[in-house]
Amino acid sequence: MIRGLDTTVRRIRRIVFEEVARLGFKANAETLLDDMETIPYKIVNEETMKYRESVYRARAIVRERLRLAMGLSLRPENKPVHLTSGVEASNISDKYYEPPLMQVIPSACEGCEEKGYEVSNMCKGCLAHPCMEVCPKGAISMVNGRSFIDQDKCIKCGKCKAACPYDAISKKERPCAKACGVNAIETDKHGRAVINTDKCVSCGMCMVNCPFGAISDKSQVFQLARALSEGDQIIAEIAPAFAGQFGDNITPRNLKAALQELGFSEFYEVALGADIGAVAEAHHYVNKVTTGELPFLLTSCCPSWAMLAKKYFPDMVDQVSQELTPMVATARTIKKEHPNAKVVFIGPCAAKKLEAMRRTVRSDVDFVITFEELQAMFDAKDIDLTEYEAESSFHNATGAGRGYAYAGGVAQAIENCVKEYYPGVDVKIEHAEGLAECKKILSLAKVGKMNGCLIEGMGCPGGCVAGAGTNLQVDKAKKEVQKLVAGSTRKLPPKELEEIELK
Repeated sequence: MIRGLDTTVRRIRRIVFEEVARLGFKANAETLLDDMETIPYKIVNEETMKYRESVYRARAIVRERLRLAMGLSLRPENKPVHLTSGVEASNISDKYYEPPLMQVIPSACEGCEEKGYEVSNMCKGCLAHPCMEVCPKGAISMVNGRSFIDQDKCIKCGKCKAACPYDAISKKERPCAKACGVNAIETDKHGRAVINTDKCVSCGMCMVNCPFGAISDKSQVFQLARALSEGDQIIAEIAPAFAGQFGDNITPRNLKAALQELGFSEFYEVALGADIGAVAEAHHYVNKVTTGELPFLLTSCCPSWAMLAKKYFPDMVDQVSQELTPMVATARTIKKEHPNAKVVFIGPCAAKKLEAMRRTVRSDVDFVITFEELQAMFDAKDIDLTEYEAESSFHNATGAGRGYAYAGGVAQAIENCVKEYYPGVDVKIEHAEGLAECKKILSLAKVGKMNGCLIEGMGCPGGCVAGAGTNLQVDKAKKEVQKLVAGSTRKLPPKELEEIELK
């Protein structure tokens, strides 16, 4: 796993976001096009680290990253399109995301081999040759004293690998395809990866698992930086997975002060919306599932999970909770108090970018950026979080709402609310993390194996702390959030929150 490591791929992404944020803060329409043209040469030159075998290829890839970071799409390969084409439409402070969100940069893809098995030089040519004995297609023979796999006969079942006593048979698989739980990674005519947008649910796991940095997503960093530089009233709502994402000793007070320095006027925890959702979904479960009106209830806070259910199991749409997601519930709370403000969701999730694009949500959430993108904005303004500290922290959310950040936390919060406010009601909980596991549990639900259950689904293995826009290793991120949860003065949200009208 390369998650959370400070790899060259992450550094390049961060540098591109940082340069794009600088463009936004500068907000000079007269020099914008020239400034964009300069960035690839600033990032890739004779004095910088050699990223690829050719400086020209490296610059070509940075150009496409630059376009995505500006909120633009990749340029087509079959006709000439200038680097800055379409920038005029993006040089605004209220641009929405347009699908597809995740895109493979063709010039960056190494065309990794698809799934298959290959004998390595660890093979001893043993007398037992169990690999030959277990192969159901007779694809393995002895050649020059070692096992050899005939790829034309191989059905890629993996039995040979499992049987080899020397672990001499390796499984080859595209990292992006292996990470995709919905099999959305396919191959073009040149052998490069391509994303089937009809299957994709925009979780971003392909992006963070590609060791060549060939997959990237669109960003609103430029537009948000412009809005901040123009002095608009902009309020941040911050997902509970923020704990530890900006440094080991960075406290909520440090983060709040740094956000003030960027230009944000006020700050809310998204755990506020999670508190509202936990109470509301507990009420929903008791009144709909335990009465038999619904066979089971699917949580809705993870957009990739909800998209998976609606795209692959359309007959289950009625079982997806209709309660607002924490992002939207918090945003609507903010807009009630500050109707003229713009709201920015800051979180770990790439799929939230498309959730905010929905017509029913657009008026609530104006921008979505990830922790990775926020760090780049701090870098663009030379903000060292250790040098800033606010007089107060964020509002005091409950441990239940903050626990939404890791797998199992959503179901646990709802279960605790049911036990507290509906004593005597038995709660049946199931949860799945990672899209492959999510598909399995939905398949079981479809045939009646999950009746009476509250089912939590998380598109990323590990939950939100493992989102595609995080800065920290997953295990460490979870521990940091658990500390935040443990330090909460209130453990459960009050039952009265279910009466809040935000829809």
